Amino acid sequence: MADISLIRIDYRLIHGQVITKWMKQTNADRIEVIDDKLSKDPFMSKIYVMAAPPGVKVEMLTIGDAVDSWNKDKMGKGKLLVLFQNVSNAFSAWEKGFPISKIQIGGLGSAPGRKVVYSQITLNKEDADTLAEMEKGGVEVFFQTVPEDNPAELQKILKKFKF
Repeated sequence: MADISLIRIDYRLIHGQVITKWMKQTNADRIEVIDDKLSKDPFMSKIYVMAAPPGVKVEMLTIGDAVDSWNKDKMGKGKLLVLFQNVSNAFSAWEKGFPISKIQIGGLGSAPGRKVVYSQITLNKEDADTLAEMEKGGVEVFFQTVPEDNPAELQKILKKFKF
């Protein structure tokens, strides 16, 4: 059975902060990117695989494949860093049975209708409502860009920023 060290939502997926800080913090030896679109894009998949440090296995999985892999053999062996590109993918995986008990929001980019709520992390009403639903379902949701930052709880963010 694999040990899930960290589940993170970060629109940039595999990038400098993830590699230099979170890989060390979690001691992960595998990165599982769960994203229906990216898993079917060989060119982009290859770019993300090449961005990982030597010795770290990267898999690009559809949401369905990730749930199936977990149900089959708990995703095999190793320490996993699980990455989602957006809130809706994480919610969909959770709804379908992927085991998310704790999720870190590490990077959600800016766009019209989004507010900066923590560091450079933005939310819109849809994401805020979806994360609140996950929290009501027992998922601990927190915001943290790098290990040195103090994590911020979802409820504190939602009280401070009205959506």
